[in-house]
Amino acid sequence: MQRTVLFGSLLLVAACSTTPRYDARFGDAVRQARLSMTVNPNAGANPDPVSGIDTQSALAAQKRYHDSFRSPPPVVNVINIGGGVTSNNAQGGGK
Repeated sequence: MQRTVLFGSLLLVAACSTTPRYDARFGDAVRQARLSMTVNPNAGANPDPVSGIDTQSALAAQKRYHDSFRSPPPVVNVINIGGGVTSNNAQGGGK
């Protein structure tokens, strides 16, 4: 019984001693990936505003965007030219 307890405690101590090595580099891959995707890391320090469209055009675009949810555009049927015509039986919905 004492050997089992001693062996178990030694095993736990051995397992815990490797974690500081892993914890020291935890998240390095995520930070490196985020930095490689950032075009300009100092963009927040730029006091110049972003140039864009004028106010009237922006308001019209925003209104069209909101209206598109009230009355969505009609669905367009796409004809697959050159594709085979399938019947209901071929799709497994027939008798």
